[in-house]
Amino acid sequence: MKTILPLSVVAAFALIGPALICPAQARSLDTIRSTGVIGLCAHPNSLPFASKAGDPPGFQVELGQALARDLGVSLNLDWIITRYQMRSAGCDILLDVIADREAQSETNLRISKPYYRTGVALAVPSASKLTSFKSLNENTKVGVQVGSMAAMIIGQRRVPTSTFGFEIDSLEALANHEIDAAAVTPTVASYFNLTHPDKALRILDRDESEANLNWNVAVGMVRPDDSLRDAIDGALERLRADGTVERIYRRYGVILQSPK
Repeated sequence: MKTILPLSVVAAFALIGPALICPAQARSLDTIRSTGVIGLCAHPNSLPFASKAGDPPGFQVELGQALARDLGVSLNLDWIITRYQMRSAGCDILLDVIADREAQSETNLRISKPYYRTGVALAVPSASKLTSFKSLNENTKVGVQVGSMAAMIIGQRRVPTSTFGFEIDSLEALANHEIDAAAVTPTVASYFNLTHPDKALRILDRDESEANLNWNVAVGMVRPDDSLRDAIDGALERLRADGTVERIYRRYGVILQSPK
């Protein structure tokens, strides 16, 4: 799952793809503090991640604001639709980035210490008898994102799949009984349950035995100096310790799991 990702997550810039080219100039901690601003790149229409409408703003915006406060600066939001727009946006950080050197080998992003763990899980109807990926068979149709690692792995097991462009589409299809399960991130499935209480789905535990379907999440930094990277790590540690990170995500129905 390192470079083949759920499209809704890519759109939200939770997981930045391999073709990203970052600005040439590094932004130091001293520069950020002297200007009083740190920039966050986010997608303007990708709840629960971020929303330009601001009601709610999305957990990336709320966490970005908390990080900025800890650093003693304000947050500037750079709204971008595609990853290529980062070249002109000039932001300093992205949130919900895969904390893996291989995954970020071509993005030029430096990553912080991880602050939660996620991956791909199965969402199923509340009455479903499915208990895990291993319980899928030739009689269960699973919604998957086009081009995703989950689609490849489930297809190799000869399980029928139905392809969707976005995770929310597969969850809607599942709620409408068009498929038997949906392979999605727990983040998006949890927010779906929060916003669709009449269609709430059961989210099965992730299968940690499938390494490509599980990953830690971190802050991605656009060519920071060592001082900025250390400051972000310190801020994350404090915000996790006092419960701020957990409270932010919980407002969107997401219960975070500790990184491994």
